[in-house]
Amino acid sequence: MTYFPNVEKIMYEGSSSRNNLAYRYYNPNKIVLGQRMEDILKIGICCWHTICWQGNDIFGESTFKRNWFKDSSNLDYAKTDALFEFISKLGVPYFSFHDTDLISESDSFAEFVDKTKRHTDYILKKMEYTKIKLLLGTSNLFSHPRFMSGASTNPNPEIFCYAAAKVKNAMDLTHKLNGQNYVLWGGREGYTSILNTSMNREIKQLGKFVNLVVEYKHKIGFKGDILIEPKPCEPTKHQYDFDVSTVFAFLKNYGLENEVKVNIEANHATLAGHSFAHEVETAFNLNIFGSIDANRGDPQLGWDTDQFPNNLDETVFIIYSILRHGGFKNGGFNFDAKLRRQSTDLNDLFYSHIGGIDLLAKSLLIAEKIINDNFFDDIIKNKYAAWNSKFGNSIMNSELSLKDLYDHMLLNNLNPKVVSENHELIENLYNKYLWEFKNEL
Repeated sequence: MTYFPNVEKIMYEGSSSRNNLAYRYYNPNKIVLGQRMEDILKIGICCWHTICWQGNDIFGESTFKRNWFKDSSNLDYAKTDALFEFISKLGVPYFSFHDTDLISESDSFAEFVDKTKRHTDYILKKMEYTKIKLLLGTSNLFSHPRFMSGASTNPNPEIFCYAAAKVKNAMDLTHKLNGQNYVLWGGREGYTSILNTSMNREIKQLGKFVNLVVEYKHKIGFKGDILIEPKPCEPTKHQYDFDVSTVFAFLKNYGLENEVKVNIEANHATLAGHSFAHEVETAFNLNIFGSIDANRGDPQLGWDTDQFPNNLDETVFIIYSILRHGGFKNGGFNFDAKLRRQSTDLNDLFYSHIGGIDLLAKSLLIAEKIINDNFFDDIIKNKYAAWNSKFGNSIMNSELSLKDLYDHMLLNNLNPKVVSENHELIENLYNKYLWEFKNEL
């Protein structure tokens, strides 16, 4: 069965195209900085928002009437078919999923495991036929009522056990599908009220859980990355993976800083009171950068709206940051983004993804120019030039004590002068790249 009969494969037609079902900037084979555009961006499509979400929210019922939900007896196969057809027509290389996206929940865990094993072969056949690869797998440890008080941080050790078994099952599936990453998103690993919560106990449980996951990764020979996805709140009042720095402190405390990286989501960064760029740069500085969930929030709404990205200014710097640090290893840009409930046409799935993918491609082309011009490199080099002096090096090389610095001040009667950092000029020059790129087309 064809679920998207009115859409042909989306092709690159160039910036002058007026076809809303074509790429204007995303040209997979275009060489950028010595690599194919497709290989740099590593774009993946998530199953949970693209195929599984039906347009419902806490105030209203479903607004999407998808054909793949009509046959309840064949639902898992229908969702799988729809996912691979959509990605094939979109023409990107990766997909991502929660275990329950493609394998329906069962009353019995043993039945769920059996369904997973039977459905794995079908997914592998779809992957082989379409050449679509798995960017990341994960397990849904937050939707079922049993996880209302957390998974690994739950007060009931049997639910901890259930979560561990579910992760083991999802890791086995991810490994068999040759996934590049396995993500732990602690959707309810936090607290609603501090009054009845032992944070110390719950964080220790979380530390034990992640260590078990890492041990199992090595046992089965999984070569991908284990990722934690930071989020400060929602649905809990406070989550233990608040932001990149909090995750690093947690990893350091449990000896996991060389084993686990982060999957950074733009909307989660802003919910934590940070910019997307801050979280990405922090992850690189702490050597735990893994992958990206590409989306955005709405500045007027204080929750996780997961809208499609559309901020060129922000995205250019994100891609620049990733490129100057060596690019993705196992990670990529996973479109963890969903339509608004009012966008009910099937074509809206294509319009939204095309726009987001074109944004990444256009941002990549601008970032290439910034890198070739050494724009940020020169600015930062000049800002910290004084630290490359003999005096600056002697401080950083631990050649001078606090008393030595005190004596140096008195002996030389230093009166340091301030130097402008020219913030507004730098912002103007950065904007020129955005404007000039547009004018060149």
